[in-house]
Amino acid sequence: MECTVSWLGEDGMSFSAEVGSGHLLNMDGAPEAGGRNLAPRPMELLLAGTGGCTAFDVVMILKKARQNIHGCKVHVNAQRAQEDPKVFTHIHFKFIVTGKNLDPNRVNKAVDLSHEKYCSATIMLSKTAEISHSIEINEL
Repeated sequence: MECTVSWLGEDGMSFSAEVGSGHLLNMDGAPEAGGRNLAPRPMELLLAGTGGCTAFDVVMILKKARQNIHGCKVHVNAQRAQEDPKVFTHIHFKFIVTGKNLDPNRVNKAVDLSHEKYCSATIMLSKTAEISHSIEINEL
């Protein structure tokens, strides 16, 4: 994996990243840090990427288990350290899985497998943050 991050100019704290797959994304700092609030903060993108990584795993595992899944949302809430480096210290993932006749045991197992074996981002962040999760299953 690779990416190139470029500062977009002297009058702010905006950056553009070109990732290895060729996609572009923008980042900006908070106004109190010289940013102009034009794009997500880098740490917000890290949190979003982690949510995407674990959601990907859960959907893939449930599909392979032949569960009739129709939706998966992950609400991610994180706390950060007060002092630099302001690492994440606690991250809670609330999974909202929607489908028909979903087996709660399989949904729980999919989330556990993601957090314990497959989600590189969650496993990496668990080195500094306490990871917790909850699951809500909505029947169609």
